[in-house]
Amino acid sequence: MLFVGKGCVVCHSVNGVGGDEGRPLDAPAGRQLVNPFSFSARMWRGAEMMIAVQQDVFGEQIYLTGQELFDIIGFAYSRAEQSLFGEADVPHDVLELIEHTDEGHPRHGHPDPHT
Repeated sequence: MLFVGKGCVVCHSVNGVGGDEGRPLDAPAGRQLVNPFSFSARMWRGAEMMIAVQQDVFGEQIYLTGQELFDIIGFAYSRAEQSLFGEADVPHDVLELIEHTDEGHPRHGHPDPHT
């Protein structure tokens, strides 16, 4: 799952699972037209802070391809997809990384991108 594999879950939560450094990414209630440009613009506005946190936590900036960004946006707006997501989908080492990051003690280490 890309949300976990790219490390988004370390700072953002879905269904209460994940970090609290960034805003929760729970899908909005009801059917909404997804505007990928608005989502990307919100990321852009927070890019400087997100990059700094990524470097503190993972030791590097995380990059997304266009397809990966498309998939992340799709997940962020899909209640059906998010209903399948829970703590069991997050590997133990990533849960530990979330815990250490939430405690304010960043730890270098990146989740396996193949998770």
